[in-house]
Amino acid sequence: MEQNINVQSSPHIRDGITTNLIMLDVIIALLPATIWGILRFGINALIVVVVSIITAIFSETIFNIILKRQNTINDLSCIVTGLILALNMPPNIPIFIPIVGVIFAIVVAKMLFGGLGQNFINPALAGRCFCHISFAAFMNNFTSEMSVDVYTSATPLAILKEGQEINLLDLIFGYIPGTIGEISVVCLLLGAIYLIAKKVIDIKIPITYIVTCIVFIMLFSNKTTNTNYILGELFSGGLIFGAFFMATDYVTAPITPLGKILYGILLGVLTGIFRLYGKTTESISYVILISNLLVPLIESLTIPNAFGREGK
Repeated sequence: MEQNINVQSSPHIRDGITTNLIMLDVIIALLPATIWGILRFGINALIVVVVSIITAIFSETIFNIILKRQNTINDLSCIVTGLILALNMPPNIPIFIPIVGVIFAIVVAKMLFGGLGQNFINPALAGRCFCHISFAAFMNNFTSEMSVDVYTSATPLAILKEGQEINLLDLIFGYIPGTIGEISVVCLLLGAIYLIAKKVIDIKIPITYIVTCIVFIMLFSNKTTNTNYILGELFSGGLIFGAFFMATDYVTAPITPLGKILYGILLGVLTGIFRLYGKTTESISYVILISNLLVPLIESLTIPNAFGREGK
């Protein structure tokens, strides 16, 4: 009996890691920040998270049904998109805004380009930026009924830009205003350590990103010796969240070793420019999306030469 044999060139890699296992690890890594955000901000934060995830599942399912495609929710990527977008929302946001953002993220930024693996920008961040442009007043309002400290009307980055000092312990442990998932450095680092230990993410991108950003700010801020300012820039504005959980997205980040380093440098420089010279300090989402668009160029410049061929 004839058999069809699939013959491919080396290398031949066998691995038990699947997309849904990777996505499950990301969800687990985000749990500390999610739980803390809900405990810190209350029931509305919980509603935003739950509704965003449900909307993501329904959006992808309905899209697949309408276009008669195979159901893809089992890979869990839509849940990750919904969760990340929810964690990028202010805790008191009207619930229709994350719903609109998730639908844009899933339908426009992901599924219209062919689904997971075909999107050229991070869907969750595309959804957040869409909401930020469309509903700026709501997206920039970080007050909540549970915010009783001195930072009820401005984020730490805005306070730093005004030349004031902030409480670093509040930044580290999450007693600050901000989006649901970005406020606790401790919770985010716990999740990052989990992803690194599970080998889900490569540390090149986040480390290069963070180091470049801080070096840029130290060089051009005229506050090189101000430890409170430098650490404040490091621990606030979603830098840790963006570096470990969004800039490392498999689909939209470079895959070449040198490309990852160049990508991290680009992210760091752009973040520094936005923070020091831009009108808005909350710029991580825009920085990552801009860098996503340049990934094809970065990879074309850093792809290794094939064996037996001379470099240009």
